[in-house]
Amino acid sequence: MDTSSRLLLLLDVVARGSFAKAATYRNIDRSVISKQISRLEDELGVRLLNRTTRSFSLTAAGAEMVKKAEELRALLGDTIQLAENYHREPRGMLKITTSINIGRRYIQPIINDFQKRFPQVEVELYLDDQLVDIVSGGFDLAFRVGEVKDSSLIARKIARNRLVLLAAPEFIETYGTPESMEDLINYPAASYASQHMKIDSVHYFNEKNETCEQKIKSVFRCNDGEALLIKALSGTAFVLAPALLVQNEVTDGLLVPFLTHVKLKNYNDLYALYPHRDLPVRTRLFFDAVKDHLGKETPIWESAIPNFDKLYQG
Repeated sequence: MDTSSRLLLLLDVVARGSFAKAATYRNIDRSVISKQISRLEDELGVRLLNRTTRSFSLTAAGAEMVKKAEELRALLGDTIQLAENYHREPRGMLKITTSINIGRRYIQPIINDFQKRFPQVEVELYLDDQLVDIVSGGFDLAFRVGEVKDSSLIARKIARNRLVLLAAPEFIETYGTPESMEDLINYPAASYASQHMKIDSVHYFNEKNETCEQKIKSVFRCNDGEALLIKALSGTAFVLAPALLVQNEVTDGLLVPFLTHVKLKNYNDLYALYPHRDLPVRTRLFFDAVKDHLGKETPIWESAIPNFDKLYQG
């Protein structure tokens, strides 16, 4: 391992916060990481890290070396990208991250078709409902619901993602059909809740096109959208769901949209994120494939809800 490789290794250690996590990411033994960082310090003649048994901190020299390592990584990335742009056929590794539901349901089928067309492209798909650091993780593309606050990333809207109120026929037989938004407070609901977000109301527009908020009576909360749909299918709660979660439940009559005359506020759209404006050929082609498949005038998931273009428009 040469000096430049050791600098990039130092960058991985700092980005992940520990030798152990960097070793896991690199798929090498922790002792190898420690030995290579020590060799880097010997080569440079300065101490880069103040180490304890459980943690480390950067020295002043270490902080400067990390800056240089970031510049080196960017330069290497640009060099590789420049070379790849001369290839007629896209090749190399394409690293993608997205949520579990979106990845399994929408991105995986696109990957399968993409690799049939371009067999020299390898794909690494990382599924995680928690946000990951795209840059330090070395990802080429990320797909997320909602705009991203990180101004260093490029964000492109792929497709809209509207909301729908759903209940099972058994639920309607048991509780009746809500006739107004105010009625919702009297009906059991399944709602999304995580450590960072809790949904306990429905946002909509009244007849004057003013934004309104209606509280709901949540009897079941979960941080997984498919689990909320399963709860609604049981007939024991209604659910406010993003359209991209719906598959064949409505067309098969298992779930029924209700209060469709109400104009619901749009949910967060689906975005593609990437770290650089100049995309390598393989990344650009995959981005186009996703947009063609999902981001048409009518998103593919809306076809799973009959006449959805006329529902919840007020």
